[in-house]
Amino acid sequence: MGGWQVLILRPCPTSKRNFTSCGCGDRVQSAALNAKVPICLVNEFVDDALLLVGHGSTLNAESAGPTHLHAEALRKRGAFAEVAVCFWKEQPVISAGLRQLSARRVFIVPLFISDGYFTEQVIPRELGFRGNGAGDWSRTLRQSGRTLHYCGPVGTHASMTEVILARAAEVVQANPDPAAARSPLPTECSLFIAGHGTGNNENSRKAIEAQVALIASRNQYRDVHAIFMEEDPRIEAAYTLARTDNVVIVPFFIADGLHSYEDIPMMLGVPEVEVRARLARGEPTWRNPTRHRDKRVWYSRSIGDEPHLPDVILERVRESALQGG
Repeated sequence: MGGWQVLILRPCPTSKRNFTSCGCGDRVQSAALNAKVPICLVNEFVDDALLLVGHGSTLNAESAGPTHLHAEALRKRGAFAEVAVCFWKEQPVISAGLRQLSARRVFIVPLFISDGYFTEQVIPRELGFRGNGAGDWSRTLRQSGRTLHYCGPVGTHASMTEVILARAAEVVQANPDPAAARSPLPTECSLFIAGHGTGNNENSRKAIEAQVALIASRNQYRDVHAIFMEEDPRIEAAYTLARTDNVVIVPFFIADGLHSYEDIPMMLGVPEVEVRARLARGEPTWRNPTRHRDKRVWYSRSIGDEPHLPDVILERVRESALQGG
């Protein structure tokens, strides 16, 4: 075999086409670049470590759920020698994340939506990639005898378009309006992608705006918009921006937590006292569909528990390995 391992054919989880998988290292990585087809390398990171970085929350334990979920899925696959998690808002904190790992090569993947304030400033600073006032910085860092690779966030991966569309279709199909003869078609709906937004980094909203442009170009929905909690257009602007009477809102967040369970439903018009009462009863804080301001509004789950996200994480690691060496 001359050092080449057995080749395995299996469907690519992202493209659904067949591709070659093997663990023979650089020669196959080079072939992957030249082939211009989806190629997955089995066992190429079995000596390496993966650190997943989540936001976390001191107010909602469910916020960390997707991070732990995907870490466990990757442990079961045996894709890495070690898999650990860390968080900005809960234990273990980001600055302590690397202390959990002993591998000489570590890949760090932010479970965040955008290239924004946290992924470009907070996390790199906490992990030593950049100082407080640093301008340019490298995504590859040699530190204490090991090499750290800082990968792109999962939320900017191209496959997120399909995730958003699946969430939108799912919430309408699963929650028909009992007063209507049928559920509306996508072309009869206005689709909104809801994000956090921040004034700390202008890149924060770009991931959502990019998805809006991609989905709008498909002409599946009557109109497609971005709305934000802390930037314009605000969440409540959905009622005035919508060109149809049917509004579908997908929260583009990694986890269902304080923002998606409480803040956004209240911004959409559910009284705070009712949100609190529904939470206390263990009920959804938004009832699909809700009629409000002459619109029928469907509000979906966030995208963080999507089953194929471990594959997206692996893709981010492969990209970083090929770029950083």
